Amino acid sequence: MTCVLVSLLAACASAEKTLTPLLTETQAVVPPVTLAPQPIPSPTLQPISPPASFGPDDFPAGYNPLSGQPVEDPGLLQIPAMLLSISHFPPVARPQAGLSFAPWVFEVYITEGATRFLAVFHGEFPQPEIPVSGNCEIRREPFVQKSAILGNRVWLDKNQNGRQEPYEPGVGGVCVNLYNGSQLVESTTTDTNGYYGFNVQPGQHTIEFVLPEWLKFTSQNVGDENADSDADPLTGRIHTQAESTNLLLDAGLIPSEKPIPTAGKSTELPKAEVGPIRSGRLVYADIAEFFPSSCLVYAFASKEVLSQLPQCAMVAHEDAGGGSMMQLERMRTVAEDNMLHARGGFNYAGNLFTEDAPKGGMPATQIDVYVSLLNQSGWTYDPLYGAWLRFVDDADKATAGQLHADTDRLTGRQLHFENFIILFAEVDVISPTNLDIHLEQGAEGSAMLFRDGMQYDIKWSTLSGGYEQKTGQRRPIKFLNEDGSPAALKPGSTWIFIATPYSVVTGKGGGAWELLYYAPAGAE
Repeated sequence: MTCVLVSLLAACASAEKTLTPLLTETQAVVPPVTLAPQPIPSPTLQPISPPASFGPDDFPAGYNPLSGQPVEDPGLLQIPAMLLSISHFPPVARPQAGLSFAPWVFEVYITEGATRFLAVFHGEFPQPEIPVSGNCEIRREPFVQKSAILGNRVWLDKNQNGRQEPYEPGVGGVCVNLYNGSQLVESTTTDTNGYYGFNVQPGQHTIEFVLPEWLKFTSQNVGDENADSDADPLTGRIHTQAESTNLLLDAGLIPSEKPIPTAGKSTELPKAEVGPIRSGRLVYADIAEFFPSSCLVYAFASKEVLSQLPQCAMVAHEDAGGGSMMQLERMRTVAEDNMLHARGGFNYAGNLFTEDAPKGGMPATQIDVYVSLLNQSGWTYDPLYGAWLRFVDDADKATAGQLHADTDRLTGRQLHFENFIILFAEVDVISPTNLDIHLEQGAEGSAMLFRDGMQYDIKWSTLSGGYEQKTGQRRPIKFLNEDGSPAALKPGSTWIFIATPYSVVTGKGGGAWELLYYAPAGAE
């Protein structure tokens, strides 16, 4: 995709066009605009595929066992995981580069009020992007559900097959209009990941996508309703009879023959690097062991930690910029070299992914995470995504507790994860600035799973199961229900916050939750 976008941008370097932004927020408007009188066609009803389930042991060919989703290049699943120690402090490290490409991210406490991320990359390498966008302002605020919803996503159909694959990117800044009959009643735009939505009452509605001249619609109604494009290629409209929420109203786009204007826009790709990368932590050794053959990348470590960590690859230990950046070319070279030297193979299956949310649970639409005054973050459930949007502070006393959208430096898109897990684990204090978090083989403990706007009490386990006992080969940490059956993760990415057993998670009511992290005694 990068090559295609760069080519499109280069081709239009001399083109001139005045962009006309429309609305920047989802709000009701009643302008004197109506659809031209015409018969309203009956919508084409495509079959809806039943909710799918993948794992915990067998995954279809080309599916990532860490996400339960298909990958663009199945050959990358033959490369063992890359585990990168990503800095969160100092705040100059933010926004980090590459986190949106990791199916799993662990967040661990490193003392002094700070946390660090261990990002697990498997099945896809990060890549820089200048996102294709429409000619309207990109919507920045999360969508708030007030009634039944119509909407979902506008995406770039990279392979032009009329089907929306999980690895195909969204298109931000596309104007979307909602008509009741022939009267325009509301307008919105797509956000950085291409999502849009309207709160509606039952009745007949028309959704209209307004495209700039450099984009056009992909083929309509290809395959089942779950991943097709519904927009009429000639009118850009979808007619629907809304009786309840419908989040399958998508529009796939492809480049037109017209060049993308570059006036006022940067045509330079973000730097092709991931990070910033900082020093290793003792818990990384435990995590690396349940990702057999993986390559752990960090920037040095203290003497007592360094002797315990695998030493696949290191980067320079730098403080400027929050840490060292790793060139994406080097990341791929190291990963492929590690694959050639890995012994014993690997199998990262072991967890269950289901599109259907489990029964039970408690409502959850907001999770506030308080580690310290200068380390606060939040997760907001967005029903359009069916995922959690990440928000973060600036680690500044003057603005403590004020959160803003967390993005990926490589793409500028907001980070979102389908699963957010709070994992409670025992911790030993080795020194005031060095902790040993126990995720070694044979351990287990309690956890909380947040998915689909709900919270579930679950467990985690690194105990050897039948597969481990039969093959002698480790598999990733498993998430289980209270009865020991596999807990159902949602297909997509998972963020795992590792808390102490005495950290407090409180349901505040109305779907609001709060995690107060309590550091172990003796830690700074």
